[in-house]
Amino acid sequence: MVESGKKGGSLITAELSNSYNKDVFAIPGKVNDSKSEGCNYLIKNNKAALVTNADDLLENMGWKEQKKTSIKKQRELFIELTLDEKIIIDILQQQENIGIDELYLKSGLSSSAVASALLTLEMQSVIISLPGKIYKLS
Repeated sequence: MVESGKKGGSLITAELSNSYNKDVFAIPGKVNDSKSEGCNYLIKNNKAALVTNADDLLENMGWKEQKKTSIKKQRELFIELTLDEKIIIDILQQQENIGIDELYLKSGLSSSAVASALLTLEMQSVIISLPGKIYKLS
């Protein structure tokens, strides 16, 4: 809510929203302004979350990106690879980042064999999948 009097229609809507357990947000206004009484009332009585900038809204809605703390997992030292997986690894050792289409061409394997090998290698943390169907060694 941006602006509402003490008995404004927005205040009634906010009260109904609260009764349905919906999130209500209000921007505070001047203390002596009659058009801010509704917003200030909701904030004061914890019936609306205080919003002073866009970040407040993003945070309350859970839309703000959280910093990911990745836990590095040690790769197994001796992984048994199939012939198809070895071919994929050899190609990735020659070229840092490679697209899936180029992997099909260079490996000479069927698309299902390449997809299966990539999935297995990714689950074993041997390779990393990047956006755009690009792969690289981890």
